[in-house]
Amino acid sequence: MKTRTPGKKVNKAWLHDHINDPYVKQAQRDGFRARAAYKLKEIDESFGLIKPGQVVVDLGSSPGAWSQYVRRRLSPKSATGGGAATGELNGVIIAMDILPMEPIEGVCFLQGDFREASTLKGLEAALAGRQADVVVSDMAPNLSGIGSADAARVVHLVELAIEFALAHLKPEGALVVKLFHGGGYDELVRLFRETFRVVKPFKPKASRDRSSETFLVGQGLKRAGQN
Repeated sequence: MKTRTPGKKVNKAWLHDHINDPYVKQAQRDGFRARAAYKLKEIDESFGLIKPGQVVVDLGSSPGAWSQYVRRRLSPKSATGGGAATGELNGVIIAMDILPMEPIEGVCFLQGDFREASTLKGLEAALAGRQADVVVSDMAPNLSGIGSADAARVVHLVELAIEFALAHLKPEGALVVKLFHGGGYDELVRLFRETFRVVKPFKPKASRDRSSETFLVGQGLKRAGQN
């Protein structure tokens, strides 16, 4: 007699949900590489973060859906509705990831760890003396299923995004990061509040209901010593 393992059940359920997910279908219609584009779209429309003329840095960018969305936002004269926006780009988009990413017209992609000197050198060249208006981070670790270890990995990635923002973000700029409810969540909210003047948690409708995923939006860096 054959028995199904819990893992197979979970995989089958995920595949069924994915195939029937309205955001997956919408992404296919709109030309976005992943449904994650609609998460950033909701965040952007709620907070008014991304505007033509800005410098936007996308951390953990692969496969590129967030960069596609930003590309469209910085191309006001391009046709609406398509994920793969084309036309004149009014602004700068720098995408970074340790994983490869297929090219997107007008997007400067740097593959590598942004803590390493060679990658930072490429970033400085792409910035050309400018600071970012917005930094968005969809970085997430490979989860092990061990709660304490996974929480520590999430905290570490968010801390790295904050460090990046402190080094490269304009004083009035904004940082968007992904995190998860559970271990480390309160610690990260506290760290955000120590770093930014305005801090808002946000759960996009495009995030699956059973996911503990949420996002933090920080706006306006606090000056050193300011409470």
